[in-house]
Amino acid sequence: MLAVVSAGIAPGLALLSYFYLKDTLKKEPITYVFKMFMFGALLVFPLMFIQYVIELELGVTSHFVKAFLMSGLLEEFFKWFILIYLVYQNLHFDEHYDGIVYGVAVSLGFATAENILFLIANGVELALGRAILPVSSHALFGVIMGYYLGKGKFNTNTKQKRICLTLSLLTPIFLHGLYDMIILSQKYWGLYMVPFMVFLWWLGLRKVKLANTAEI
Repeated sequence: MLAVVSAGIAPGLALLSYFYLKDTLKKEPITYVFKMFMFGALLVFPLMFIQYVIELELGVTSHFVKAFLMSGLLEEFFKWFILIYLVYQNLHFDEHYDGIVYGVAVSLGFATAENILFLIANGVELALGRAILPVSSHALFGVIMGYYLGKGKFNTNTKQKRICLTLSLLTPIFLHGLYDMIILSQKYWGLYMVPFMVFLWWLGLRKVKLANTAEI
């Protein structure tokens, strides 16, 4: 059990450390970052219940509905809600890059708790694949969500602010849904997943660079 929990936690903490250390300006309080990580982790349990009830009661079989609504919409909306409710107006959120730090913290908290439960159920031998795909993809969805939250918070144009806040929710939902659609397609999914993950890493690291240079 200790090996499973360690394997489940390690990639999330490694990626959180990576994006935390990419902050070239003022580092965020580590206790508050960890608090957001834990809030993200706690999301797993109510979301698993909601997804289970929806699938059971409605008999959902459509890959599109599972990917874009039950996973993309539900998971990214609740992460976004935590960031809006607990972080957006917080005094610690005083730089553009801070949105990325907190977005990644919430997303990786969720991904880590989900990863531990998956490895307990399916075996620690799947840990490497989980680290490369679902855990890192959640981190990058968090980067993109946090980037647009930061861009919106420090934009003085009301219309642009609204656009950025909308993108902070819709972009991760779309990317998450697309990721799940590739997984659910099963046949030849690896042929699509490799370029998708390369694109996702390119996009995420570009947002990191832009946020650090305050190009909003």
